[in-house]
Amino acid sequence: MSEKQPLILVTNDDGIDSPGIHAAAHALMPLGEVVLVAPREQCSATGRSHPLGSDGMIQEVACCLGELPLRAYSVGGSPAQCVARAIVQVLDRKPDLVVSGINYGENFGTGITVSGTIGAAFEAASFGIPTLASSLQLQDINDFDWFNPEIKFDTAAYFTHKFARLLLENKIPANVDVLKLEVPATATPETAWRFTRLARHIYYEPYANAEVNWDEPSRLSYRINVKPEDVPQDTDIYTVIFDQMISVTPLTLDFTSPIDLLQWETTLRKNGLGS
Repeated sequence: MSEKQPLILVTNDDGIDSPGIHAAAHALMPLGEVVLVAPREQCSATGRSHPLGSDGMIQEVACCLGELPLRAYSVGGSPAQCVARAIVQVLDRKPDLVVSGINYGENFGTGITVSGTIGAAFEAASFGIPTLASSLQLQDINDFDWFNPEIKFDTAAYFTHKFARLLLENKIPANVDVLKLEVPATATPETAWRFTRLARHIYYEPYANAEVNWDEPSRLSYRINVKPEDVPQDTDIYTVIFDQMISVTPLTLDFTSPIDLLQWETTLRKNGLGS
């Protein structure tokens, strides 16, 4: 009896109709059985949320991948809810790999917990599944046309395949739960990559229109405000924005600060905090 192919769950936060998720599926097909489970609608900036108002409806959809025999499902819910629904209701076994993306737009620094792409990846990682979160830099952050034919995912798909294969074929360190992949807009398959750490910097800086009153419906606007001296060279932001290289950041679900807890506790008690 032949061994089963690796089962690869592909999700995103841009919705089941996004060209980015289709590009990821195409790239991943040589690695195993690919199943798409993604939000019915656009769900960017939802983090790892599980909104109580989501309807949770699951519908099988015709995936826009030509003759390729892929199963694809839309879910009335957030990206993280899509992962949970896929594991609990849609798939007949636990995935060997989850890929979230390819996202329209970069996910950097202190803002990654806002990202639905990263939120879906963390949800998958909480089930103990190796996970890749893949994003493509946009040259214009105000370009919210998610079906813009000028945005090409070929290079991001190439590197998505490359690092998905790495996760399938190699044992990763125990404290690595997610690989965060960031691909510059100008990258080619020959572009170099490096392992990076998160920049402790706000990449998408919020600002308000001064003419809008507090009691009027409005949304904050965002701009990119980062200079080379703001971020170290070994960070995700510097690597993509200033070195124009592929950034690969290992992330962990353990948000505990990596300090000597006992030493700090002892110091605090000595300084009068008590028992």
